[in-house]
Amino acid sequence: MRNITIGILAHVDAGKTTLSESILYLSGKLRTLGRVDHKDAFLDTHELERSRGITIFSKQAVFPLDPWQVTLLDTPGHVDFSAEMERTLQVLDYAILVINGADGIQGHTRTLWGLLKRYNVPVFLFVNKMDQEGTDRKHLLEELKNGLDDQIMAFDVEKDTSFYENAAMGDERALEEYLEAEKLTEETIAGLIMERKVFPCYFGSALKVEGVQQLLDGLAEYMETNADEPADFGARVYKISRDDKGNRLTHMKVTSGKLKVKEVLENHPEDGEHWEEKVNQIRIYSGDKFEAVPEVSAGTICAVTGLSMTKPGEGLGVEAENVEPVLEPVLTYQVLLPEGCDVSEMLRNLRQLEEEDPLLRVVWKEELSEIHVCLMGEVQIQILHELILERFGVDVTFGEGNIVYKETITNRVEGVGHYEPLRHYAEVHLIMEPGEPGSGLTFDTICSEDDLDRNWQRLIFTHLEEREHRGVLTGAPITDMKITLAAGRAHLKHTEGGDFRQSTYRAIRQGLMQADSVLLEPYYAFELEIPASVTGRALNDMQRLAAEAEAPQQEGDRTRIKGLAPVATMRDYQREVAAYSHGEGRFACVFSGYHPCHNAEEVIEAIGYDAERDMENPTGSVFCSHGAGYYVPWDEVPEHMHIESQLARIEAAERQAEEAKMAEKELKTAGNQNPGAGEKYSNTGRRSNFVGKTAPGAGYGSWEEEKELEEIFIRTYGKIERKLSDTTRTVATPVKKKKSQEHLPEYLLVDGYNVIFAWDELKELAKDSIEAARDRLMDILCNYQGYKKCTVILVFDAYRVEGPYLEIQKYHNIHVVFTKEAETADQYIEKVVHEVAKKYRVTVVTSDGIEQVVTVGQGANLISSREFYEEVEIMKKELREEYIERHHGGKNYLFDHMDEELVKRMEKLRLSDEEIENW
Repeated sequence: MRNITIGILAHVDAGKTTLSESILYLSGKLRTLGRVDHKDAFLDTHELERSRGITIFSKQAVFPLDPWQVTLLDTPGHVDFSAEMERTLQVLDYAILVINGADGIQGHTRTLWGLLKRYNVPVFLFVNKMDQEGTDRKHLLEELKNGLDDQIMAFDVEKDTSFYENAAMGDERALEEYLEAEKLTEETIAGLIMERKVFPCYFGSALKVEGVQQLLDGLAEYMETNADEPADFGARVYKISRDDKGNRLTHMKVTSGKLKVKEVLENHPEDGEHWEEKVNQIRIYSGDKFEAVPEVSAGTICAVTGLSMTKPGEGLGVEAENVEPVLEPVLTYQVLLPEGCDVSEMLRNLRQLEEEDPLLRVVWKEELSEIHVCLMGEVQIQILHELILERFGVDVTFGEGNIVYKETITNRVEGVGHYEPLRHYAEVHLIMEPGEPGSGLTFDTICSEDDLDRNWQRLIFTHLEEREHRGVLTGAPITDMKITLAAGRAHLKHTEGGDFRQSTYRAIRQGLMQADSVLLEPYYAFELEIPASVTGRALNDMQRLAAEAEAPQQEGDRTRIKGLAPVATMRDYQREVAAYSHGEGRFACVFSGYHPCHNAEEVIEAIGYDAERDMENPTGSVFCSHGAGYYVPWDEVPEHMHIESQLARIEAAERQAEEAKMAEKELKTAGNQNPGAGEKYSNTGRRSNFVGKTAPGAGYGSWEEEKELEEIFIRTYGKIERKLSDTTRTVATPVKKKKSQEHLPEYLLVDGYNVIFAWDELKELAKDSIEAARDRLMDILCNYQGYKKCTVILVFDAYRVEGPYLEIQKYHNIHVVFTKEAETADQYIEKVVHEVAKKYRVTVVTSDGIEQVVTVGQGANLISSREFYEEVEIMKKELREEYIERHHGGKNYLFDHMDEELVKRMEKLRLSDEEIENW
C-alpha cells in the first residue's frame, strides 16, 4: 500500500479530536469510540490533555484506507499551541479542516486557511456538529465560499452537470474537458484538488458518526501523491519529543528514498554546526504505542532515536531548505524559581523543552541573572507550569508578561564592519534596506567571488543567520529587512572564521546606528460580538485601546466589530467584555503580525536601552596601527574602511538609470505635444534605446575594454575579418590596408540617444528639450559628414512612427532613421551592419556593451560615444585652424568684409557723444 499523510486542523472546540476518533473507528483501527469528555480519546495520550479536554501535542495514528496506508496527524486547536500545529503542516500531503457548524468561520479558522495556503497543502473540509439546532447547510456553504475560497464545493451530493461545471471553473484544461464531454474524470478532479483549485466539503456530525464515511470515501477516491520523487534519501523533521524513559525522539517524514536502522545521517553545512549521527531505532507510532521497524520508505511518518542535534523544520538528505514558522509568541515572561533551586540546572532543563518547542525561546539575561521564556498566552503558561513540575519536579511561577517588541528600518544604509586586532583581519560591507511587513530577515549577495571567495561569503551568511541581531532603539530583535552582502575582504595569512563573525555583527550594528529605526509591536486581529445595547461602550474602548476598527455591523440585536489592535492593550480585554456584556459578549483574537508601535516614545524611554554601551553588541570597529588594535566609533568607521563605499556606487548607477527614464518620459511628452508637420509620434511606452546604456566614465569604451571584447568574441566565434576605417581608433595594433579596401565607401552609423546621453553638452540640453538635443546632434553630424565625406546614418528609436513602418529622412547631407514600432536602434544597427559590413567599411558609434559585441562580431569597426566626442572636437579645432589660416595669416576682422559706407555707420555707433560732435 502507498503511504500518505493527512492532518486534521480546526479552531478549538470544533470537534477535531472527535472526528479523528470516528475516522479510526470506521477504518477498523478502533473497536470502540473514545470521547474527549470521557477522557478516553485514542489520540489524547497525555494526562494534561485528558484533564483539560484539549489537544496540546500533535499525535499520529496509522490506519488502512484502500489503496492507502494513512498516517493521521491530530494537531492542537487552541491558539496558544498553534506553533505545534504549524510544525506539522510541512509534512502533510492533505489536510482536513474542521468547521464548527454552530459557529461557522472563526478568527483562527482564517489563520489556519492562510497557513495551509502558505504551505501549499490541498484541503478537504468537514463541517461538524450539523446535528445541532439552527445549523443551515446552505448558509454555511455560502459563508465558506465568501470567507475562505469560492472553489469550496459540496462533494456529498450527486455529481451532475452543474457539479462538473462548477468544478471546472477553476482550471482552463478542466473547462475544455467539460465543454467536450459535459463531465470530468475522477483523475481530473483529483488533480484539481491536489493543485488547490477545488476544495471538497462534507457535512455531518463526528460525535454521531454521520457524514464521516462519505469523507473517507472522498479521501480514498481523490487523493494522489507525487510520482516523481527522487530515489535518494530525503526527510523533513517536524517535531522533537521524549518518551517516558527520557529517550530523545526525532519525528520526521521520509519524503524520498529509504531510511534504515544504523544508517548515518548528517545535516547540511549551511545549517550551522555540522553533525553526523547514527539512527539507533525507527518507530512507527499509533497513539501512545509504537512498532520498531528496520526500514521505512518514502511517505512514512516515523520517530527516530539516536539523533541529538536535529531541530524542527530541518531538512535531511535531499530535503535541503529549512522551513521557518509564521506564527510566533508575542509575550515574554520571567521564570521565577523557588528558593534553593539551581539556576544553571533549571536553565538546562528549559533548554530541553526549547528543543521540543523552539518558539519557547529560553533567554538567559546575564546582567539581571534572570531566565525568560516567550509564550503565546495564559493557557500555555499553565501547561508549561504543569509540564515543568511533572518532568523536573520544580514548582516554578511566572512574572508579569511583557510584550515582545521588534525593530526595523525605513531607509537604505550601508553597514560596515572591520575587525583587525593584531594578526586578525576581516572587513564586511552590508546593504540594509526595509523589507515587506512580515518578511522577517532575507539575505542576498552582490559581492563577486573574484573579490571575496565563496567560502568566506558563506561564512558571512552563517553569521547573519545564526543569531537574533539586536536593534538600537530598545535592543529588540530586528526584522522585516533585506541584508545584502555588497563587499568584503580577507587576508591571506591573518583571517580566521571568527574574524568575519566580528566584522559581520559590527557591520549590522553600524548600519542600524545610521538608519531611521522604527519600533514594532505585535497586533491582534480581533472580532467582537456583543449585544447592541453596549455598542457605544465597545466603540469607546476601541479608541482607548488604540484599535483600528471597521464600521460596526448590526445583526439583529447583536453587533459585530472587527479590526486590529496592539497586543499590549488587548491582552486582558476578554475579561472586560465578559463584565460589561454580563457574559453575553464574545471576543476572539489571533496574532496578525508586527506593526509600528502605538506608543513608541514611551516604550523606548521606559526600556532605556543605550546601544553604544552594549558591549556584547558593539557598534564600532577595530583597526590596526603600528602593531596594535584600536577602537573606532561607529560614526567614524566609514573614513577608516579599506573598501570604498558600495552604496555610493549603487546609488550612482540608480541615478543614471533614473535620468534615462526621465529623459525617455520627456521624449514621449515632447513627441505628443509637438509632432510637427506630417509626422506622427507614438506614446506606447516602448523602451527608449538609451535606457540602461553605459554612461561616460563607466562600463565599456576604453581601448583596453574594446580589445577585450574583441578577444572574447574571437575565442567564442573565431577570427574576425575587419575592414579598417580612418575614423576609428579602437584597433590597438596598426594593420596595413589592402588596396582593394582603400577606395571602399565608408558608412558611419550613430546610435542617437546613446550619444545624447553620453555627451554632457547634449545631456544637459535634453533635460530641457529632447528634441533640441536631437536637432543639435543632427547639425553636428552634418558638419562631420562635410569634413569626413562619409555616409552618415543617425538612428533613433521609434517614437515618431506608429505601426510597423520605418521612417528615413534626409537632413541636409545625412540620413536620419526612426525605427519602426517596437524596434530599438541597436536592433536596426545590427541588421544594417550585417548587410553592409561585407561590402563597405562600416563604423558604429555607441557605448552599449551588447551592441559593441555584435559590432565586433560582424566585422565592423566601433568607436565609443566618448571617443567620438573627442574626434568631433578635433574636427572642430582643425576646421577653425584651417579657416584662420585662410584669412590674414590667422586674423579675421568683420570690418574687412564691409563696404566703406557701412564701416562709417558702424564706427559712429561705437563713439561717445563728444566724439560724435568732433566727428
